[in-house]
Amino acid sequence: MTTLFISDLHLEESRPDITGAFLGFLKEEAPGAEKLYILGDFFEAWIGDDERTPLQEQVAAALRALSENGTRIFLMHGNRDFLLGEDFCDRAGATLLDDPTLIDLQGTPTLLMHGDSLCTADVEYQKFRANMRNPQTQKLILARPLKDRQRMARQLRELSMATNRGKAEDIMDVTPDEVVRVMENHNVSQLIHGHTHRPAEHELEVNGEAAKRIVLGDWDENVWWLDSRPGQKPELKKTPL
Repeated sequence: MTTLFISDLHLEESRPDITGAFLGFLKEEAPGAEKLYILGDFFEAWIGDDERTPLQEQVAAALRALSENGTRIFLMHGNRDFLLGEDFCDRAGATLLDDPTLIDLQGTPTLLMHGDSLCTADVEYQKFRANMRNPQTQKLILARPLKDRQRMARQLRELSMATNRGKAEDIMDVTPDEVVRVMENHNVSQLIHGHTHRPAEHELEVNGEAAKRIVLGDWDENVWWLDSRPGQKPELKKTPL
């Protein structure tokens, strides 16, 4: 059965073209798939399951329809939507995954990640990530009024954009040694992740054997997905947005 992977759609009201492309993907590519994995940054921002905007409700309903037709849906947190919770997943008919998660993909042990934790050269970001992923920090954030969280999300986004403009390109990519370390720790020869917006397939060596790292693309100019079928190599695919 077919298994599909996507990430980094960054869904938001200001990009109805991406929302339309995603809804089209659910109607054209996803039907009949056994599983759909969404590996983080599904939404550009997520400040709590209680927000429930028309966009969020539309997306949840579309996922629920796919789920009710037999496709199992899995969601993983990204660096933009790390507050996405079980309430949204229940509405969407999806299962929330840990980062990382180990799966069996057509007989190959495969590690799934969002990918931001692999960018260890960005020390400043890793400190921020550790703080934001702390359950106590998240509890405090979610306890704040909705309007406060909306304002905080805008401020964090502006800060992130300003900070990233001053960073070297290699700092915002994965650290090769960290990739190998993580894959060796999980004893896998295949890793799938997003985050970097640099879709590609990388050959590497893990535990003295050939291995592969597959990077999913972001949905800015193209629709990117990974298509995995029995007896075939996983294939990165794209169509214009």
